[in-house]
Amino acid sequence: MAAPIGAALVSRPMAQIPVVNYLDLSGDTPLLVAQKCSDCGALYFGRRNACAKCFSTRPFERQELARTGSVRAFTIVQRAAPGVKAPYVSAIVDLDGAGHVKANVINVEPSPEAIKTGMPVRLTTFTLGTDDEGTEAIGFAFEPA
Repeated sequence: MAAPIGAALVSRPMAQIPVVNYLDLSGDTPLLVAQKCSDCGALYFGRRNACAKCFSTRPFERQELARTGSVRAFTIVQRAAPGVKAPYVSAIVDLDGAGHVKANVINVEPSPEAIKTGMPVRLTTFTLGTDDEGTEAIGFAFEPA
């Protein structure tokens, strides 16, 4: 349906929703956020009632994590679920400063020659899909730094 003549077209900002609750899209730069144990400093993704390391039940603190890190370990996935493009690189990334996360490494050839342990990487986001109202589902991965 066309807008009436003389009516201003109103463009509403597209909403974005992270696919995991530890991906924070609220600032200028997306980042990962962990829950830090107030007693021992252990880091966890998602809500916690107690620390698995020291068993403290004190409130956890919000800990913003580095956007850069290095590949600790990786595998090249050759077969995936229907609709998922394979091969792709799945990795454990040690984040600079503290913490580690499992994530895919994108924008790199999925071959042992192109990706190595110790390789520097940086956080990136991508759109997984958009619903009928224009809301984007945002995922995260890492790419070569």
